Order: sequence, then C-alpha cells, then structure tokens
Amino acid sequence: MIYVFLAQGFEEIEALAVVDILRRAELEVKTVGVTGEIVSGSHGIIVAADTVEGVIDPAEAQMIVLPGGIPGTLNLEKSAVVKECIEYAMEHNRYVGAICAAPSILGHMGYLDGKEITCYPGFESQMPKAYYTGEPVVRTDNIIMAKGAGVAVDFALKLVEVLLGEARAKQLRASIQC
Repeated sequence: MIYVFLAQGFEEIEALAVVDILRRAELEVKTVGVTGEIVSGSHGIIVAADTVEGVIDPAEAQMIVLPGGIPGTLNLEKSAVVKECIEYAMEHNRYVGAICAAPSILGHMGYLDGKEITCYPGFESQMPKAYYTGEPVVRTDNIIMAKGAGVAVDFALKLVEVLLGEARAKQLRASIQC
C-alpha cells in the first residue's frame, strides 16, 4: 500500500500526478485526508480522500508520499499520524517520497542530516545539516525528493522505478508521451 497524504492547502499537481502515475503502474494507492475526508488544495481544487488519517495502519505502507504546497506542508507537519508514519517508514526501511516544501518535514525530524537533498528553492535553509543539490529529483537511501510541481511526473516515475524497476518506469514514461 502507498499512502499519499493530503492536508488542507496541498499542491494539487504534486499529489494528483503522483496518484495518477502510481495507479497507472497498477500499484495500490490510497489518498489519506489529514484534515478531513474532503480536502481543498492550494489552488481551490477539492478532492475527496480515499480514507482519513485516523484509520490507517503505518505497517501496511510500503511507501508514504508527502506533497508540498503552502499551507499544505505546514498542515502535514502538524499531524501526529503523519509523523508516526514517517517514523515507522524510516525505522522499517520503507520508502518516503517528499516534494516541494515537504522535504522540510523530514529535515525538521532529523532524517536528512548529512544527506543529499532537493526541495523547493528557499526551503533548503530549513535543513542546514543536509547537502542541497538543486537537482529536480534526488534519491537518498529510502527517501525520494523533488523540487516542485514542474517535476511532479518525473518524481512519480522515480517512485515507480524504486518500487517496480527502471523498465516499468520507462514503459510508463513512453506511454504518457513524457
């Protein structure tokens, strides 16, 4: 199971492109409403989440994904369940995807210290013990990060690659004419 967390003010492209690509790859994905079942993105797009944070089990997730956006990232970081899922994933070597401002959550929790990162420009200052590369997508161990909405599809394809292999990611890239 892959959980994609949605908090009020999430960046729509970063969340929905990921959900779309992962489902095209025939992976089991659930969107998780952190601030309720109906969640409004940063540009007013309203999404009905598949489930809500209070009923998920971190042990079921092979990957969790944290979309960025403001105030979405701040709302994700306020969630005890999101933090519990991050901690579980890190302790059990599960994958964590974070895009745009969302890598800052991992940075604040100390998981990016001494690691190469990428994020939305300006947020690297919130992770002073990490090494900002500025690359569009960066994988460091079990953490996959991306800069922002403009690379959401590349980010999603990298998530497919780590879960299903490079060949499947290339096949999907070709099928969507990317």
